[in-house]
Amino acid sequence: MQVTQRAAGRRPLFRRKSGLGATPYIFIAPFFIIFAITGLFPLLYTGWVSLHDWHLIGGQQGFVGLQNFGAVLKQPTFWVAMRNTFSIFLLSSVPQILLAVGIAYMLDANLRAKTFWRMGVLLPYVVAPVAVSIIFSKLFADESGMINAILTNAGFSPIGWHSSAFWSHIAIASMVNFRWTGYNSLILLAAMQAVPNDLYEAATVDGAGRMRQFFSVTIPQLRATLIFVIINSTIGGLQIFDEPRMYDQIGKGGSDNQWLTLTMYLYNLAWGDQKSLGRGSAVALILFVIILVFALISFTLTRRIASSATPTAKTRVPVSARIRSAKHVEASTHAEEGALK
Repeated sequence: MQVTQRAAGRRPLFRRKSGLGATPYIFIAPFFIIFAITGLFPLLYTGWVSLHDWHLIGGQQGFVGLQNFGAVLKQPTFWVAMRNTFSIFLLSSVPQILLAVGIAYMLDANLRAKTFWRMGVLLPYVVAPVAVSIIFSKLFADESGMINAILTNAGFSPIGWHSSAFWSHIAIASMVNFRWTGYNSLILLAAMQAVPNDLYEAATVDGAGRMRQFFSVTIPQLRATLIFVIINSTIGGLQIFDEPRMYDQIGKGGSDNQWLTLTMYLYNLAWGDQKSLGRGSAVALILFVIILVFALISFTLTRRIASSATPTAKTRVPVSARIRSAKHVEASTHAEEGALK
């Protein structure tokens, strides 16, 4: 009787689950519909355009297959743009992530006026990219820039921030770091605040200092958030457009393509002098593949680094052993106190 009543009591639960029907799919359908319209369709259409000789004004002028990809890869300007993109990406993303982790760790400490500091860190992200680019382009001007004026007064020779490829990449990377470091810091700060205090207390009992706790407790707990931040930085760094576009008044990537990026090269192909949407679409797909490869590499490296900092099963002390050890220490302490009495 009891078994029958329990079975009878469980039947409505299974009926409720099986009676949902298409309701869950209806709730998640809007996202996939919007993604198909704004994400999947443009990607597929870009692939279709890249296989045709497609002029911006004249329209489709015939199927050419992979000729657009071959023509793009044969142009030296494409490889210069790829070099510049990777250089700016590395100079901006790597310091940006390191600074973001450090700032988030400091903001997680017991500071006065926490809200003020957190709002101040986020303030550069609110500023428009065009305004940031204009301000930094004036700061890094070759002749009348404030940075060169400071270097000249200090006895150093001025730097060609626009004439040199490397120094122009440094200047553009500083714009990117100025805007996005605070944003990533707050994301990492939210993840740090979600780390259980029990882990820090256990590490303190085991004799770990603040530095050891940071690398052995905090960083492994931030693995998922670090993967998110690094992948976002990878995508944004390889798609950089606003900062190099507004770095000078012409917006062509320099007189000798010193800071021409892949997105700027794509823009010049599709909407510049050539007006070739086919070749521009080919560059877009090549950039998509590059971003995908770099995102996978970043994901793999981040998981390995975070996993290496996590204690393994051999080095991790079981909870029961810790409890027995704590009881043994407590019993020894009481025995010593009794002997002294």
